[in-house]
Order: sequence, then C-alpha cells, then structure tokens
Amino acid sequence: MTRGDLLNGAYDRCGEVCAEYAKTFYLGTLLMTPERRKAVWAIYVWCRRTDELVDGPNAPHITPQALDRWEQRLGELFEGRPYDMYDAALSDTVSKYPVDIQPFKDMIQGMRMDLKKSRYKDFDELYLYCYYVAGTVGLMSVPVMGIASESKASTESVYNAALALGIANQLTNILRDVGEDARRGRIYLPQDELTQAGLSDEDIFNGKVTEKWRIFMKGQIKRARMFFDEAEKGVAELSDASRWPVWASLLLYKQILDSIEANDYDNFSKRAYVGKAKKFASLPIAYGRALMGGGSKLAKPTRS
Repeated sequence: MTRGDLLNGAYDRCGEVCAEYAKTFYLGTLLMTPERRKAVWAIYVWCRRTDELVDGPNAPHITPQALDRWEQRLGELFEGRPYDMYDAALSDTVSKYPVDIQPFKDMIQGMRMDLKKSRYKDFDELYLYCYYVAGTVGLMSVPVMGIASESKASTESVYNAALALGIANQLTNILRDVGEDARRGRIYLPQDELTQAGLSDEDIFNGKVTEKWRIFMKGQIKRARMFFDEAEKGVAELSDASRWPVWASLLLYKQILDSIEANDYDNFSKRAYVGKAKKFASLPIAYGRALMGGGSKLAKPTRS
C-alpha cells in the first residue's frame, strides 16, 4: 500500500466519523470540493476527539496531564510526526493549508476549563468558553475555505465573522442541550442572567417550562441569532467553492433555534432537531445566497 492509499483511507475514515456524529455538518461538507472536504473532516475529527477527552466514556479518568500529553501530540503532528491515522490526515491537511496551531491549543485550553468548571457567572465567562471550544473551529476552517480573491474585506474581519459563527453554533448547542447537561450536573448559562430572570440552578434541575423560563430563553435565542447575523456578513467574502456549504451549515444550525421555539422552549425533555425534509429544503436557499455572495458586507477598518 502506498502512502497515498493510506492517507486516502485515513481521510475516508474521518468522513465516516463526521457522517456518524455530525449529520448536519456532514451534509454541508458534501457540497465542498473534494480536497477541502477531506481537510475539514480531518479538522472535525481532531476537534471531536479533543472534546471526547472530557465528554466521552473515559472522561471521569481524564486528568490535566492527559490534556498536556494531547497538546504535545498536537505539536508533533504539526511537525509531521503523526501518532495514528487520524493524526496523519490532520498532519497532511496542515501541510497543505496555512492553518495555525494556536486555535487547536486554545481548544485544548477549553477542555481544561471543562474539567474544573460547571458554572459560568456571566456572559463574558461563557463567551470565553465558547471561543475556546467552538470559535476556534471557525479560525481553523478559514484557511481551508479560502477568502475570495475579489474580497475587499480585511482578513481580520473575515476571521471575526468565522469566530462569530463558531460562537453562534456553540450557543445553539448549549440551548439545545440544557436538559442533557443538567443531568450531568452542568449549567452552561450565565448565572447572573438566570438570577435576573428569577431562576435558579434548582429550576433547571427540576426542568419545568414556566413563563420565567420562556422569557429567559427568548433572550438567549435572540443573542445566538445576533452572532449568526454577524457570521453571515463574512460568508460572502469566502471563495466561491466554499460559500454554499458554509451558508448551508449556517442555515441548518440556525433552524435548531426555531425548533426550540416550536417545542415551546422545552429543552429539558425534548431535543430540538431539524428533520431531513427541512434540511434538504435549506440547500437551494443556501445556494441562492451563495450565488448572491461576492458583494462585500464587511467594512474595511478605518484608521483614525
């Protein structure tokens, strides 16, 4: 077997993992060019494995030292010394695209936070956590997606929009998984905002949908949508081949928020999801938006 065959096998396996664990995201990747698709699968699988360290079956046995070893292994794959086939796929990806190691290290930092923290006192704290575990994914992906050659926007503003998409996705995950997280003793909601709404941890553990809860959730959903709006401004600046898949995944993810509303804000006992028919109906809409793409919505920063 040649090195190329082994690498292709590694990428295919990454695609299978992605298809199994991130159906909505996987659908978006199928719209990408084959090279980009493989690179994004490799990044996804590394992120998933990192997340599994603190959320997976072995999570109770994970120590800060284990995360240090994982970070060391990350450095080695960036230097072209992968440990296993998944590492080999990512190692190949980072050799082909100008991907920076820092967002990957930051994601590991988010896992360190998860080991010792199960409450967030305000949105600033929660935002930092969302950056570490999901905003980083946006920063990892832009070099693979590519920025349109005709884009007038600054690189920084495109990265900021990608960061906003990562934050929006994570806030959506948090709102979808309130009940699931509560059963694990975790509450990823700003404590000060819960207090202002007249709610306590106890209310979340009891899992009753009350008028107070509905009002609180409306505010949280509104904020997540604001981050999606911010992210949308950057999609037009991506290269032609990447606009459609990114629009598709953005629209699909946004629909999870609609689903929470449709469930009358019961994210304690019902899991908000987007059905297949709805997912496929989003693809032509995303395609239309991608074709409209090109026009710069991100202003270049002015120098005063």
